[in-house]
Amino acid sequence: MIASQGISAAASPLPRGVKRAFDAMRANVGHNWRLAELAGIAGVSARTLQRQFLTFVGKSPRAVLREIGLDCARRELLQGSPGVKIMDVALRCGFTHFGRFSIAYRRRYSETPSQTLKRQTVLTDALGAMPSLLVPARDRVVIAFGPIEAAAEHLALAADIADDLATALVRAGLAVATRSVAARYHLGGAIRGAGTQAHLTIRLVDTETGGQLWAHRIDGILHDDVATTEHLAARIAAALQSCLRLAEIDRALRKPAAGLGAQDLALRAMPGVLSLDACGNARALEMLDRAMEEDPNQPLAIALAAWAHVQRAVYHFTHAPQQERARSLELTHRARALGGDATVLAILGNALSLLREFDAADLVTRKALAIDGGSAWAWSRSGWIDVYKGVPQSAIERFKIALDLAPHDPLAFNSMVGIGCALFTAGQYAEGARWQERALAEHPSASWVHRTLCPAHVLAGQAREARRSLDGLRQHYPDLTVSEVQRGMPPLPPSQCNLVVGALQEAGLPA
Repeated sequence: MIASQGISAAASPLPRGVKRAFDAMRANVGHNWRLAELAGIAGVSARTLQRQFLTFVGKSPRAVLREIGLDCARRELLQGSPGVKIMDVALRCGFTHFGRFSIAYRRRYSETPSQTLKRQTVLTDALGAMPSLLVPARDRVVIAFGPIEAAAEHLALAADIADDLATALVRAGLAVATRSVAARYHLGGAIRGAGTQAHLTIRLVDTETGGQLWAHRIDGILHDDVATTEHLAARIAAALQSCLRLAEIDRALRKPAAGLGAQDLALRAMPGVLSLDACGNARALEMLDRAMEEDPNQPLAIALAAWAHVQRAVYHFTHAPQQERARSLELTHRARALGGDATVLAILGNALSLLREFDAADLVTRKALAIDGGSAWAWSRSGWIDVYKGVPQSAIERFKIALDLAPHDPLAFNSMVGIGCALFTAGQYAEGARWQERALAEHPSASWVHRTLCPAHVLAGQAREARRSLDGLRQHYPDLTVSEVQRGMPPLPPSQCNLVVGALQEAGLPA
């Protein structure tokens, strides 16, 4: 499983000429490729190449080149290198007209290049302010990580990156070993190329199967304006976490049922909790109850159970919401007394914020970020806390940091919902609806999204979309009433709750 963004030339079998043209465009993004040049590289006529691109890719070579350039620019801006100039990035990625670049970028990524870059400054400052907090060694995954391969002239840089990456991995709750003995995973790295073509590649391998689980590439590693190695390492560790978490869950799922410990059961339960749907929630709670019987002091199991119980109240999975809230609150007290790594604390922040314990939620979420400033889950939860406090712009910034750090994480869709709710709070109803539609497309079983999606359509004057959304809500919750929505509603500001309730009534939800 290799992390990637943008257009994929390997999504389906391609003619050899098309693949050669793809490779050429990617190898020299900034070049103003003419169709005749690409056709010469592909070994076919210009007309044939144009036809093959439209047939097999669905876009013309020029459209593909533009998207490759936008993806390249996006990657550079997300690196947040100090002193970087957007115009320089645009030129390096093949855009000579800054205005057209900005319009195309905004259309593709729903924000301007300057907004992307500004957000990286926020993340960089947060990473730089992290104190030296480490977490207990309990249940840590062991990962082997040795020196980063490099030519002689790059050895000092490779050593600096390796040292900072080892620290970032420990912050993320991993145990780092220098050899593969007893390590579940091996992380290797190499600096290849020279000058502007130099890049760093990091790969994660399962030591048991030998299979590659993940790879990450950072270009321009030798640029004068490259981010500090500490910040670079934190971003790599953040990008690694989602894949490693999935690998641990898969490992737990492969174990014989008879030999499962509390940690294994908690990992098996995690996808159900993250699904934010009724069936997954019920399955997860069965396993979490077993985990807590096996070990009453297992932090991950207790934190997940606290979140799962309050989910039942908030997402209308139960007819006894007060009992579920009470059980969740009891479990949060137990989990807080035990402490844990950034993941446990971020999960605990989820439960506490849904219980309206905002001060406690803010405290544990801040601690999670102090331990690991690259925790996408903690950034997302801090965004939700801002939504609940009625601070939409800060919330959007934090949700987008979470998406920048882990765009393929199972909870990424919930950050999209959060952006939609923040925009709703800011009165941008049509844009808020668009983000929530996007989240629902990513995660169709999260039908509770319609509670705020339908009102966003109503207030945006989109009557047909509002009816469709209300139908989606009632299909999954046929007996749902406005009163039940009010009882289960997440802790949005009172004025926003009133807008949601009024819009749902206008759309036709029974009182």
